[in-house]
Amino acid sequence: MVSAVFHPPLDAAPAAPASASGASTPPPALARAARSGARRSLDLRGFWMRVLPPLAGFGALLLVWELIAVRSAGTFPGPWETWLQAVQVFSDPFYSKGPNDQGVGWNVLSSLQRVALGFGLAALVGIPAGFAIGRFEFMSRMFNPLISLLRPVSPLAWLPIGLLVFKGANPAAIWTIFICSIWPMIINTAVGVQRVPSDYMNVAKVLNLSEWKIITKILFPAVLPYMLTGVRLAVGTAWLVIVAAEMLTGGVGIGFWVWDEWNNLNVKNIIIAIFVIGIVGLILEFALIKIATAFTFEEVKS
Repeated sequence: MVSAVFHPPLDAAPAAPASASGASTPPPALARAARSGARRSLDLRGFWMRVLPPLAGFGALLLVWELIAVRSAGTFPGPWETWLQAVQVFSDPFYSKGPNDQGVGWNVLSSLQRVALGFGLAALVGIPAGFAIGRFEFMSRMFNPLISLLRPVSPLAWLPIGLLVFKGANPAAIWTIFICSIWPMIINTAVGVQRVPSDYMNVAKVLNLSEWKIITKILFPAVLPYMLTGVRLAVGTAWLVIVAAEMLTGGVGIGFWVWDEWNNLNVKNIIIAIFVIGIVGLILEFALIKIATAFTFEEVKS
């Protein structure tokens, strides 16, 4: 029996191999093109899902704002008028015409300085206190009632005490920031210490590690995610409180700027200050989230 072998023409494409079910599979180039098109479609859909919802939210805010401005018959400025005023305000944000007439840049920097000082003092006290309360049962039983009693008190209620003790508006504002910042750091650090797996502590006992080794080699790495969460909450609370404290104490600061513009009946600058406060708070939050992500374990990140 003689078998004949037939060769296809040179310009003809080879036949696609048949699958087990009898259907021909597409050529590799077509399959790659299909996968690439699907990825582009998913990427485009993901891009619009990231962009459209925020744009829709800001659009709704501007629409409601414009409707309120129209119904107020000129007493409440609209978005376009506020934008023109913002361009004028930020054209020279660091001017200084005396202690009570300074640009918005100096006011924001003064508020951030107070927040940094009060928050730094709270971290120096609150984080070690949280370690001690979480590590030792006696300290926990001793301070838990005090924390439960003092934590619900509004930070502004401590402002008169600061004015009485420190005899000055600036130290009193820093004292208020200290009080409102210390509780999140104490509580989150103590909770983190108490949630360290008991196996870690048993290994420390077997190895007869010193207390310093336990804190630096076992507790600190395990508690770091909780501690950074407390830091983030503390900074957010401090930035909220400083505006109200500066309204009451006066001087230079974004809170004082808001109150001063209200006394001048300059509603446009008040709205600008609201956006400035929100943007600065957002930047602080974003920066702390990045720091926390860099020093947090993968399972905690997820």
